[in-house]
Amino acid sequence: MFDLIPLLVPLSIWDPFIAVGSAIMRPLYWVVSGLLVLFHSLLSPVFGADSGWTWALSIVSLTVVIRVALIPLFVKQIKSSRQMQLLQPKVRELQKKYGHDREKLGQETMKLYKDHNANPLASCLPLLLQMPIFLALFRVLDGASREIPRGHWLEIHPELLTSLHEATIFGARISSTFLSVGFAGGITATHVVTVVLILAMTATLFVTQLQLMRKNMPPEALTGPFAQQQKMMLYLFPIIFAVGGVNFPIGVLIYWLASNLWTMGQQFYVIRRNPAPGTPAYEAWEERRKDKLARKEAHRAPSTPSAAATAESGVVRGTTNGNGSAPTVTEPTDGPRVVRQQPRKQTRSQRKL
Repeated sequence: MFDLIPLLVPLSIWDPFIAVGSAIMRPLYWVVSGLLVLFHSLLSPVFGADSGWTWALSIVSLTVVIRVALIPLFVKQIKSSRQMQLLQPKVRELQKKYGHDREKLGQETMKLYKDHNANPLASCLPLLLQMPIFLALFRVLDGASREIPRGHWLEIHPELLTSLHEATIFGARISSTFLSVGFAGGITATHVVTVVLILAMTATLFVTQLQLMRKNMPPEALTGPFAQQQKMMLYLFPIIFAVGGVNFPIGVLIYWLASNLWTMGQQFYVIRRNPAPGTPAYEAWEERRKDKLARKEAHRAPSTPSAAATAESGVVRGTTNGNGSAPTVTEPTDGPRVVRQQPRKQTRSQRKL
């Protein structure tokens, strides 16, 4: 089975594109290598300059920086995906009405998206923008596995290139791939670490997509072509990533896993705090909001004394009467209430007289 993988995803297919786009990729090599070297210098005093954990955590830190920079696009992606979900009932109506005329159906569908300011491609923007960075990181680590410097900072610091090439975690070089080590010596640490990372990466991707479908999609959107597309992504993408993962260096898999974990946590926060209307997550959010308001009302109620409780205490406090006399005091009695007027306080001139 593994013999067929190079035929399915041959790395050489990228060479012409990389050669043509080298002028575009070079600035990305500079940024990726610069961030790696920066975080490596910050973590070296803690773990050691040649430690694999220093380089692995540098890759994770690089991932965090990239994902933080993409947060505005993620917000735009969420809004676009939500708008597309809410438009699905109208899209199905158009399909029923113009199902016999595909050209007219396409025109009316695009008009519907334009009228509601929805862009079907907006949800792909973060992924598309990550791909050049992903490719740059792959090329930097692939060069490290062959001791070929890619990126300005690794070119001027060859000792860092050697350190990256030799760095290991759990006995596996982070610059090695599953297929590059072969099976001549049996199962190695590289095989084990790669399989664990691929499984973790695939699981996080599956959970993220499943969480989106079950909690943040309206029930009516779970039927029809859109639902079929989502189900295909749910099962197909993890398989593609799992199969293709054996071609990537361990360092790239670390980046991929860290990025998936970020996506899963980010999506969980958005679904919990700002769910799409008409979804199970929105209903749960409404229930939490009602419970919170009920607790606030229950907390406020005992702090305000009722009129009955005030009368029971036997004293009604108020301001002075209009004629300047002291306020009346109601004293509790067993019979009818007796209202006693408090004596008026004499002034100093009256006391002299």
